[in-house]
Amino acid sequence: MTEKKILDTIRGPQDLHGLSYPQLEQLARELRGAIMEVVSKNGGHLASNLGVVELTLALHKVFRSPHDKIIWDVGHQCYTHKLITGRKNRFHTLRTLGGMSGFPRREESPHDIVETGHASTSISVALGILSGQKLTGVDGKVVAVIGDGALTGGVALEALNQAAGCGNDLIIVLNDNKKSISDNVGAISYYLTSLAATRLYQSFKKRFDRAVERIPLFGSQLLQGISRLKKGLKALFFRETLFSDLGLEYFGPIDGHNLPMLVRILKDVKKLDKPTVVHVCTVKGKGYIPAEGDPTLYHGVSPFSIVDGKLETKDSPTFTEAFSGIVADLAQEDERVVAITAAMANGTGLRLFQTRFPDRFYDVGIAEQHAVTFASGLARAGLKPVLAIYSTFLQRAVDQVIHDVAIPRLPVVFAVDRAGLVGPDGETHQGAFDIALFRSIPGLFILAPSTLGEMELMLRYALAKANPVMIRYPKAPCCASQATDAQPLLEGRGVMVRRNRGEVLIVSFGALLSEALQAAELLEGLKIRTDVYDLRFLQPVDLDHLVSLFYRYRLICIAEEGSRCGGIGEQIAAELKQRGIALPLIHLGFPRKFLPHGSRRELLALYGLDGRNIAVSIEQALVSARRLVPSSSIRV
Repeated sequence: MTEKKILDTIRGPQDLHGLSYPQLEQLARELRGAIMEVVSKNGGHLASNLGVVELTLALHKVFRSPHDKIIWDVGHQCYTHKLITGRKNRFHTLRTLGGMSGFPRREESPHDIVETGHASTSISVALGILSGQKLTGVDGKVVAVIGDGALTGGVALEALNQAAGCGNDLIIVLNDNKKSISDNVGAISYYLTSLAATRLYQSFKKRFDRAVERIPLFGSQLLQGISRLKKGLKALFFRETLFSDLGLEYFGPIDGHNLPMLVRILKDVKKLDKPTVVHVCTVKGKGYIPAEGDPTLYHGVSPFSIVDGKLETKDSPTFTEAFSGIVADLAQEDERVVAITAAMANGTGLRLFQTRFPDRFYDVGIAEQHAVTFASGLARAGLKPVLAIYSTFLQRAVDQVIHDVAIPRLPVVFAVDRAGLVGPDGETHQGAFDIALFRSIPGLFILAPSTLGEMELMLRYALAKANPVMIRYPKAPCCASQATDAQPLLEGRGVMVRRNRGEVLIVSFGALLSEALQAAELLEGLKIRTDVYDLRFLQPVDLDHLVSLFYRYRLICIAEEGSRCGGIGEQIAAELKQRGIALPLIHLGFPRKFLPHGSRRELLALYGLDGRNIAVSIEQALVSARRLVPSSSIRV
């Protein structure tokens, strides 16, 4: 008879309280198995979640969630948290359309305090919640769990500064998940950390400080001298200088996989009445040898084989892969080309550049605002900086794009990855807004390649420009090469990819080109002759040229992988209206909402942007205009 798993008995975090440490360690093994089983099928964040299993159990054993609020920075390490807060039976739906999110979501559970998906925000929001609770008389502890990498984000440092000054009893758990545990994790460190965290020590420390301060004439100076001496001695043995100098209590480093130690320290820290940092060292990918050996590769993964760790691959190259090879080759041709990433060398495809040109590669950490302004400095020095960054991460640096790059008209190239649907990562990562955010900035050129050939054309064009240039592309396979790839870029103009002297024109760009071509084929089956225009430029757009094209057609369909509100289709429609031109036009794109998680194919269909749905929208528009008898051949 199969022994019942401990995980099957966990209905909520309260069920952890009665478990012994051996049972908790068994539960940790079961949790790792459950995470690997689902992520191997659905994809997701693997290494980061395997690394925080014991830490999550310790937090929920000590704190009473949701009365005590646990806030996960980024939120990509919340799988154990979800499994032990009543969502085990739905965990198999992780990252699927209509299923469980891979990040915290308040609508899923009262234990998810904040919707997160980007780094460095936890301390700010935790401090705001705690301050609000103090003001309104609400009880409960607030814990922010933040990784060491996220501390490179300016907003985290700004929050630390305020946290130290306000004196509220915020608890910051610093999850230091480097590959090896620090040398000063050992018996002496454990002992001193345990001692420092006790109420007895804290009480003695307060009485001692008050007594010294009362000494006539010299008390204040003596106390300052003792404080400096303590900090100096601590700096010799512990990596706490930053936190101590800011005025935060600091405990650690602690082995993040030692459950008894974690629980004991967190229980003592819970009793303190001052802002505290608990420094926990964890092993990213813990318990799965491939992920431990290469936590970067297994940070966010596609479906994979648990047996050998082999990741699922696709035959067609992605836009990211196309960018990776081309930018490295262009750097070979021009030594002024430099590359910048904000902690995303692998994700943005810049690892190849780093390998070939290490002296011309800069990883600034999770600091997107700094990355943009740093790039502006490189441009001022006569270099050709290429900043590769995800669309939703660039949202953090809109001011820097305007103030530091666009106003001085500096030649910075923005390679904007994940511009469009990102799929299973959900609403915090879907690149729906970059066109609307940046299209109105004067002097900023925005281009969108549809094929490998166009990617090279556009990167060469951008590196030759004296203006800032943004090249946007989605997380998707590159479209097949087109004969039009050989046509040079003409500023503001696109190319006619399919010319059939049709009555309908589909205007698209980027990865939607393949969907537009599919729609045209389906419409041809209904005897609706359809042409396809690849826009190439999103800013500037030669509207006179477009209008001259439009006059030839009965219906224009603009399909864009971005928000309709503020999109290129909206601009074209407004221009036609302003000129008094009445042409039948339909505009397809994302609605004004945050897009859910699901596969790219599912989301394209959901928002009418796959080939079949584009064809249906065109057919229906023609039927509405009484130019066509309805057909059922391409109904969805």
